[in-house]
Amino acid sequence: MATSGVSEDKYRSYLSEEELKTAQWNAGPPNYDVVNKLFEEGRTKVWTAGSLEEQVQNLVKTWEMEICPRPIQMTSKQLMLRSLFLVSMVSKKIFSLEDIGRIGGSYNMFLQTSLPPALRSYDPDQETYESSQSALKRVFPRGFAVEILQLYSGPPVIAYKFRHWGYMEGPFQGYAPTGELVEFFGTAIIEMENSKVVKVEFFYDRGELLAQLIKGEKSGESASNAPSACPFLA
Repeated sequence: MATSGVSEDKYRSYLSEEELKTAQWNAGPPNYDVVNKLFEEGRTKVWTAGSLEEQVQNLVKTWEMEICPRPIQMTSKQLMLRSLFLVSMVSKKIFSLEDIGRIGGSYNMFLQTSLPPALRSYDPDQETYESSQSALKRVFPRGFAVEILQLYSGPPVIAYKFRHWGYMEGPFQGYAPTGELVEFFGTAIIEMENSKVVKVEFFYDRGELLAQLIKGEKSGESASNAPSACPFLA
């Protein structure tokens, strides 16, 4: 099992070997072995090597990696994302990279809601970067994998249908783990310029995911003391 080396990962493009050695990491070089195993065991599509579908799937995995924890001193040359990168959600909210950092990271962005606070099973307005990372890592200790189910168009405007899945093997906001497969589906549009992602639009129902996480018995236990790590990376 590799202990580091995103460059060794067959599904993601990242730093060169030299950059891996010299990078200053927030929490050490990431490792993808566990979530890659989940992906390979649970995917429903095996795309032909070198196909456009495989290339887009790897691009999506790299994109998710870049909005999760990354080296402290990454430059715009190294990042797939451009500084003007924007994310538009189904709620019509639009986030820049700076906005994502301000609201506490990518999970708080993906789980945005207009529900009144009293009705929220997960309240992104009350979660920090650390607490959101901890909560999702504890729920999905084997990671939360993603695959491309269908590709509608290729670059520079990429449209695709995706599936995210994992196993609820830890508690969520006081709800006991069920051990069951948790999955949700959606579509997305990625706009690229000069091989850089400049905008992504997502269309999905956050409730489809959260409803599966609050099926277990309510125990009162929170996930706030779980170790921090990106469940997409595991």
